[in-house]
Amino acid sequence: MRIEYHRTLIADQVRNHVLFEALKAVIEPGKTRVADIGAGTGLLGAMAARLGAREVFLYETAEVAGVAEAVIAASGLQNCVLMPCHSAEMQDPPQVDVIISETLGNYAFEEDIITTLNDARRRFLTPGGVVLPRGIVQLVAPVTTPRLDAELRLWEQTGLEYGLDLALPQVMSLNNVYVRRLAVGELLVNGERQWDYVDLRQEADPQRSGQVSWEIDAPNAVYGFAVWWQAEFGDGLSLSTGPEAAATHWEQLYFPLEEWLLAEAGMQLRARFASMSLPEAGTHLSWSAELAAADGQIIGRQDMDLDKGYLP
Repeated sequence: MRIEYHRTLIADQVRNHVLFEALKAVIEPGKTRVADIGAGTGLLGAMAARLGAREVFLYETAEVAGVAEAVIAASGLQNCVLMPCHSAEMQDPPQVDVIISETLGNYAFEEDIITTLNDARRRFLTPGGVVLPRGIVQLVAPVTTPRLDAELRLWEQTGLEYGLDLALPQVMSLNNVYVRRLAVGELLVNGERQWDYVDLRQEADPQRSGQVSWEIDAPNAVYGFAVWWQAEFGDGLSLSTGPEAAATHWEQLYFPLEEWLLAEAGMQLRARFASMSLPEAGTHLSWSAELAAADGQIIGRQDMDLDKGYLP
């Protein structure tokens, strides 16, 4: 991984401010011991040290651990100790009062924060200790403008132009998930729904699923779904990747549909999302959409799967 990725993290002042305030709220100077899991270049560990933590243990398994070690030394942080391994590999880990892990992707769980914190909470945390973030909310809204859909259907346009049948790669494209920034005006009015919540203070299942519905009150074409998350840090402090939130290095995710759903007033739109994220197997995502008439009759249904989008 090149250093440029880590520069985008350091440059994300919205992220940095929230994480600093979260640490400030739980660190008692001279007493609190902290574990920073997925430390990167060491920013969060350094924050904890500057806030007066008694000891800070920084866990980082990637090559950037060497950068973190140099940063710690150059900054004179005597109370910081680099652990150049994944936290799950650590035998007899030092006990801490606070665990912080900003291992969050554009899809919240793609960096395995659930599995990582399940292990760390059991083995690292003292009784009454704090886990940051405390929880993750996953949110969704239907996309009702064609901008991103048109981008993904260029296969068909090109096929028509040159006499090719590009149906297969187009279907594969539409079974992928895309990191994109969406405007509120591209989403169904009042369409935000929560489809999942993970409490990271207790044992959590890395397999997630949830379903939501919308009562349609005006004609709309639905092209797909925007998905984002909100991380909760306690006392009203949160970090959101939503379209209305302050911009961060994260963006929303676009979950396409193979065919548009043309919804009329009085219909109900339903969607279901499922994921599994494990270190040994990566992240698998699936989603479905269903449109029902006022009498309950199913008008259309689509089932999408990220695995369909991968080349064999």
